[in-house]
Amino acid sequence: MTLFYTADEPHGLPFDPFKAIIAPRPIGWIGSCDPEGRVNLAPYSFFNALGSRPHMIAFSSEGFKDSPRNARDTGEFTFNLATLPLARQMNLSSASLGNGENEFDFAGLTMAPSRIVRPPYVGESPAALECKVIEFLELKDLERRPTGRYLIVGQVVATHIKDEFITDGRFDAVKAQTIARCGYNDYATVESQWELVRPG
Repeated sequence: MTLFYTADEPHGLPFDPFKAIIAPRPIGWIGSCDPEGRVNLAPYSFFNALGSRPHMIAFSSEGFKDSPRNARDTGEFTFNLATLPLARQMNLSSASLGNGENEFDFAGLTMAPSRIVRPPYVGESPAALECKVIEFLELKDLERRPTGRYLIVGQVVATHIKDEFITDGRFDAVKAQTIARCGYNDYATVESQWELVRPG
C-alpha cells in the first residue's frame, strides 16, 4: 500500500508530512538590521545554497517578517551556522519578541561585527557568511496569486570560519556538529560523513 494524495485532497495524517519528507534541511540562521540599525536574528528552515561562482544562498519566509523586510530594505544579511552547542540559542532566537528587541541579547549571543555588511553575525558560530541581496520576490501559486511567502537570494561577499573547524583543508561539519531541520519539531546532527566519488 502507498499513501497517495493531491494538493486538493486531505492526506488523513495527524501532521503534514511535507517538511519531514524534504529533510534534513540546513537552517538559515539569518542576521539582519533595519535601516535604523536595529538588529534581528531568526532561524529559517526553508533555506539552502543555490550555486557557486558566485556563491549564492536563499531563504524563504512564511510571512513578511523582520528578516525579509530588513533584507529588502537594506540589501544585506548574514548567515550563521547553527550547531548542536548553539541549538538552544538558535531556538530562543525564534521567539516573537517586541518590536526593536534584540534576539542576540535575548539568546545570550555575541554580535560580532561584519567586515563588509552592516548586520552582525553570531560570534559563537563556527562559520558565518556576509551576504548582499540580489533577488527579493513574493512567491505566487499556480493561479499566479500572491502567497504571502517571500524568497530572498543573497550573494556571499565574505566568509568567517573559526580555525579549529578546518581539518586537512576542509570545513569539518562533524566537528562543528552542524544541525538540520527534519520537520515537525525534529532536528538532526551531523555526526558522521561518508564520501561518494562521482563517475568519471
